[in-house]
Amino acid sequence: MGSEKVIDEKNQGQALLTEEKKGNSKKLYIESYGCAMNLNDSEIVASILSEQGYNTTHLIEEADLVLVNTCSIREKAEQTVRKRLEKYNAVKKINPKMKVGVLGCMAERLKAKFLEEEKIVDLVVGPDAYRDLPNLLEEVQSGRDAVNVILSKEETYGDVSPVRLNSNGVSAFVSITRGCDNMCTFCVVPFTRGRERSREPKSILEEIKQLSEQNYKEVTLLGQNVDSYLWYGGGLKKDFKKASEIAQTTAVGFAELLDMVADAFPKIRIRFSTSNPQDMNLNVIHTMAKHENICNYVHLPVQSGSTSVLKRMNRQHTREEYIELIDNIKKIIPDCSLSQDMMTGFCGETEEEHQETLSLLEYVKYDYGFMFAYSERPGTPAAKNMEDDIPLAVKKRRLAEIILVQQKHSLYHLEQFVGKTVEILIEGSSKKSDAHWKGRNSQNAVAVFPKGDEQIGDFVNVYIEDCTSATLLGKRV
Repeated sequence: MGSEKVIDEKNQGQALLTEEKKGNSKKLYIESYGCAMNLNDSEIVASILSEQGYNTTHLIEEADLVLVNTCSIREKAEQTVRKRLEKYNAVKKINPKMKVGVLGCMAERLKAKFLEEEKIVDLVVGPDAYRDLPNLLEEVQSGRDAVNVILSKEETYGDVSPVRLNSNGVSAFVSITRGCDNMCTFCVVPFTRGRERSREPKSILEEIKQLSEQNYKEVTLLGQNVDSYLWYGGGLKKDFKKASEIAQTTAVGFAELLDMVADAFPKIRIRFSTSNPQDMNLNVIHTMAKHENICNYVHLPVQSGSTSVLKRMNRQHTREEYIELIDNIKKIIPDCSLSQDMMTGFCGETEEEHQETLSLLEYVKYDYGFMFAYSERPGTPAAKNMEDDIPLAVKKRRLAEIILVQQKHSLYHLEQFVGKTVEILIEGSSKKSDAHWKGRNSQNAVAVFPKGDEQIGDFVNVYIEDCTSATLLGKRV
C-alpha cells in the first residue's frame, strides 16, 4: 500500500445500500468521501432516516433525498464533492421534488457558501447534528433552507445502532470516540468534528455483541485518535481533571477497553485505528500481546521524521520519543506490523528535514504507508500563521522519494511470509479472479489463494508460496 491516503478506496463515493425496511416509501441516496469515520457516520444517518420512512437506493434519479457525506482533509476531496453537487443539481432539474444535502466535515466550513451564495443545496448538517435530521427535513419540506452545524460536547451516537452499509458481512467498524483535541497545525478535524469525547464502554460492547450475533468475525475500533479514549461517565476528555475522585479512579482508558472487548469476544478479531504517538501508552501494547484475538498491527502516524517539523506541526512528540515507542512495540510484539501517515512538503521543510524523514523510514521499515504532499486547508493554524512555501515540484519529488523507500520495505515484509503458514480471514473473492479468495492475516497483509469449499468469514490456514509487492499468494493447508 504505497499510496496516497484513502481509506478503503472502493467505497469512496459509492451509493450506500441497506436492507429495505417494509412500509418505507421514500428513497434516500447517500454517498461518502474521506475516512472510515465518515463511512461509519453515513451508516448512522441511514439508521436515523430509516425511522423516518427512507430506504436507500443506488439510483439517484428516483431519490427523494440525496446526501453527500463530505471530507475537508484534502483539497481533492472538496473538488470531488463540488463536482458531485453539480451532477445532483442536473438531476434535480428532471426531478424537482428531490432535495440535496451536505453532511460532515465540509458542512461546517462551507455552510454559507453552499446555502446562500451558490444556492446548490437545501440542507447542511454537521457531524454532530445527525439526530436533528428529521426536524431539518421538515424545514426543507416547507420550503426553507435548513442548517445545523453546531458541534456538541456530548454527542457520541452511542445508542444509534448503525445500519451496516455495503458490508462484506465479515468486518465492521465501531466508533469509540468522536472529535479530536490535538491541535495539529495542518489539520482541520478539531474544527469540523469538535472536541474529543468518548463513548460509553457498555454501548460499545453492546454493538459488538449485535455484530457477533450477525456473524461478523472482525471489528475495528475507530476514532480520530483511539489511544486517548477515556470514559469517566461522559463529557469531554479535557474536563476529566474536573471529575470527581471516584469518576477518575473508575475511569476506563483505551487499554482497559481493548482488554474488555478482547475478553468478551474471544472469537472475534480486533483491530483499531487511528493511534497517536503522543497518547499511545505501553499498556495498549501489553494488552495486544496478552490477547490472541487482537491483531498484531498498529497504524502509527508520524507525519515527519524531523523534530523541528513536528514542532511546527504542533505534534506533541519528538523523533526520539517516536523511535523509543517503536523500539518498545517491537520488543513487546516482535511480529507486529506497523504503518505510517507521512506528510511531505510542510511549511518551511528544508532538504535536511526531508532527509530525516527518509532516515526514519529506513529505521522503522514500516509494512505499509499512506503518504501525501501537504496541501493547505483553510481555517487551520498553519493556513493562518505559516507560509505554504515549498514549490509543488519539490513536494512531488520528495513524495516520490518517500514512496520509493516505502515500497521497498512493503515488499521486504511480505517476502518474510513466503514459506510460512498464516491464518487468513476470508473477506470475499479476489478482485482479479473469481476462482480465488482474498483475506488478511493478523498483520493486515492481503493474501489470495484458490477457492475450495471455504465460505466468506472462515478463518483458514494458508501456506504462502510467493508474493507481489502488495499481495501474498498461497494455497490452503
